[in-house]
Amino acid sequence: MEVIELKSGLSRRVADWRRSGKRIGVVPTMGALHAGHISLVTAAKQASDVSVVTLFVNPTQFGPTEDLSKYPRTLQDDLRQLANAQVDAVFAPLESEVYPTGFSTFIEPPDVARQWEGTFRSTHFRGVATVVLKLLNLTQADKAFFGQKDFQQICVVKRMVDDLNMPTEIVSCPTVRESDGLAMSSRNRFLSADERRIALAIPRTLAAAETDIRTGQRNGTSIMTTMSQSMLDSGVTQLDYAVVADPISLGVVNEIRLPVVLLVAALVGPTRLIDNVLVKDK
Repeated sequence: MEVIELKSGLSRRVADWRRSGKRIGVVPTMGALHAGHISLVTAAKQASDVSVVTLFVNPTQFGPTEDLSKYPRTLQDDLRQLANAQVDAVFAPLESEVYPTGFSTFIEPPDVARQWEGTFRSTHFRGVATVVLKLLNLTQADKAFFGQKDFQQICVVKRMVDDLNMPTEIVSCPTVRESDGLAMSSRNRFLSADERRIALAIPRTLAAAETDIRTGQRNGTSIMTTMSQSMLDSGVTQLDYAVVADPISLGVVNEIRLPVVLLVAALVGPTRLIDNVLVKDK
């Protein structure tokens, strides 16, 4: 496994791969890797000749009230996991490599970024879209692999790629869950034992809503009311949203026709968690 820190070094390796006609698959991450990330690596390896993982805690996607310094940084453990997964290359740049002095160009996110996470984290998707565009340009990836847990992020990236005529295919991979059903996230490590028990209401609420839809409930407003009440009754610190949405536009769906996506965001203690379930015809 080759660890690359400089964008010039990455460019040389990409040129070598391109000359050899190799297909490049990239997994963009912010590190603090877990089994969910490794599942993306597995997908990338199966679909590509060369697998690349990026490790970069992107400062531009953190809002002014979000503590960038507290985001877990576990580089050595991340590299160990990626070596075990037999990744071909890791791009782990310093911030100055991605955002050099004088950097001032940002992507204006598409309309699908303006609600849900875009409401509660107003500058988040500007930072996400900008860094993903840079990473796709640097790696010249044929395919990029993202986890479905960040459903809105995938919608934003897909729209950006389509709108800007970029050649990279965006691949959505299933959410990986802990044995108790909690969606894997680097933020889970911040939960106390009591907070984790409360957090389990998130996957339970989503599963119950999916069951209601599959057994004939077609009133989206009723589903959203039930989801919200379930979350509030569970003891979450703050419920940001619990909605039934169109999986393309992410607009609210009041009269359900499959497919729909169920989206939840809540604070459990100080930790903000998101999750979703895509409900489609079987």
